[in-house]
Amino acid sequence: MRISKSVIAGVATTAVAASGLAGSALTTQTSQASTSAGLKMNQIQVIGSHNSYHREVSDNEKKIQVGQNPGAVDLWYSHAPLGQQLEDQNVRQLELDLFPDPNGGLYTYPLIRKIAQLPALTDPELAKPGIKVMHIVDVDYNTVCRSFKQCLQQVKTWSDAHPHAAPIAISLELKQSDPAIVAQGGVKAPPWDAGNLDSVDAEIRSVFSEKQLLSPDDVRKSGLTLEQSVTTKGWPTLKNAAGKVMFYFDNAGPGTEIRDVYRAGKPNLEGRAVFTRGAEGEADAAITQVNDPRAAGTAEIQRLVKKGYLVRTRSDEPLATIRNNEFSRVGIALASGAQFVSTDFPVAGMASRYDSDFVAELPGDTPVRLNPVTGQRGAHVAER
Repeated sequence: MRISKSVIAGVATTAVAASGLAGSALTTQTSQASTSAGLKMNQIQVIGSHNSYHREVSDNEKKIQVGQNPGAVDLWYSHAPLGQQLEDQNVRQLELDLFPDPNGGLYTYPLIRKIAQLPALTDPELAKPGIKVMHIVDVDYNTVCRSFKQCLQQVKTWSDAHPHAAPIAISLELKQSDPAIVAQGGVKAPPWDAGNLDSVDAEIRSVFSEKQLLSPDDVRKSGLTLEQSVTTKGWPTLKNAAGKVMFYFDNAGPGTEIRDVYRAGKPNLEGRAVFTRGAEGEADAAITQVNDPRAAGTAEIQRLVKKGYLVRTRSDEPLATIRNNEFSRVGIALASGAQFVSTDFPVAGMASRYDSDFVAELPGDTPVRLNPVTGQRGAHVAER
């Protein structure tokens, strides 16, 4: 039984060297309350972790992966628990991949474990009804938190202990099974229909109170669309957003069915817990992505952040970044002004398995700094 080569190709993570941004790092010398007065949450920059939940599978399963495709080595990276990333790695943006499991138990016996003659997974969290977190069903399933609620609780535990921290943004990618793997006997995940999309909101609100959650309703001003609100009135101040958590869909962009279903009857995401990636100028537009900050990407990011959007970009691409010794992208990403710069290697040592010391981090060993494009001149940003 073979696992589709196309499933593995191109989904790996990479590492890059953190190049400096001369003169732009801020010294964190005073408290959040005093430094953030008037400074808005789109006027800062933070580092995020890509596929924040991800853990490698066992050695026996790795042999199967790489036997199907030598490029599967690019799946062999692991992250710390989410709270540890927030505490020790200065990460303030996270990414989770979600799969529906309304009845529970759907993902307890991944196909690759069957091929490796390993037993089914026994984690009781997998047996419970509710959304599950993993990279690729049946192929690359290991994670620091198997359920969405479990991941959220890791974040909440840390956030409760750090009420003055910069707001945490969590990207949610809503995924489905790969048809090639399903054809080989793998699990077919349920669709992201209206009911399963509602469950995303419900699970978020089962962990975070409305006071802890930064929702579209918290940003939208009376008489304005969400997009008009962020482009004319701006985002909440850091003082008001400190200690809060916000969510946005990675794949619910323009023209996607998920976005259409999620905002049906709610053009401004009224009552919703998650931001979408609406087309520029549409009512629900507020957060977007420009994954490659190089070349034309720089100008596009700067145009969008100056307009008032929150933008996520990536400082890394698959391991070719290390293999090719191409380390300029981190500096370009930081200079672009994207508020969220996502990496697979937020601390030194994570790339050492590839005989590399590369790391992507903010200058100054800080979790948050003034945005180089939108930040107020003379302002200082700090957490306490």
